[in-house]
Amino acid sequence: MDDDAMRRFPVPDRDDLPEDLRERIDDETERAGFTPNVFAAFAYKPSHFRPFFEYHDALVEDTDLERHEVEMIIVAVSGVNHCYYCNVAHGALVRIYAKDPLLADQLVANYRTADIPEKHKTMLDVAVKLTESPVEVGEDDLQRLRDAGFSEEAVWDIGAVTAFFNLSNRMAMFADMRPNEEFHTLGRQPRDD
Repeated sequence: MDDDAMRRFPVPDRDDLPEDLRERIDDETERAGFTPNVFAAFAYKPSHFRPFFEYHDALVEDTDLERHEVEMIIVAVSGVNHCYYCNVAHGALVRIYAKDPLLADQLVANYRTADIPEKHKTMLDVAVKLTESPVEVGEDDLQRLRDAGFSEEAVWDIGAVTAFFNLSNRMAMFADMRPNEEFHTLGRQPRDD
């Protein structure tokens, strides 16, 4: 694990971690080809690592949203929050899942001008509103999502992904988590138009 995964807390030695964390990190390392620094960073506190990644997995595996839609929410929210780690890491995932090397950069800069359908602009409008002004979110926002074509479950999922990644952004910034170099280049091959 990279000792530079975060700058404000020590990164634990992999061999000192509980077996279940080592197994999860090894599985992720094998799948990605490298150990995403968020795993090394959250391993600092194993009792937080477990529920954090369990909830993350539920959000991306048990959802009525497409995976690229989940990642679009994460990048738009992380852009508003100026979360370096999540902008870079999830920007790579947007590029991969949307099969679009430009989309993540558009979302981080200003999702309102991104080349996305109105349905997705509505989704991101609500996610950003929940991020910036949660007290102002009302039934009309949920109805806008329904009117845009999102199911009731997808509406819930939009709120859940937004809320979780506001927490994630804040922890990443608080600990000064650093994105792996690999994330910067993933998914940047040209589109097949």
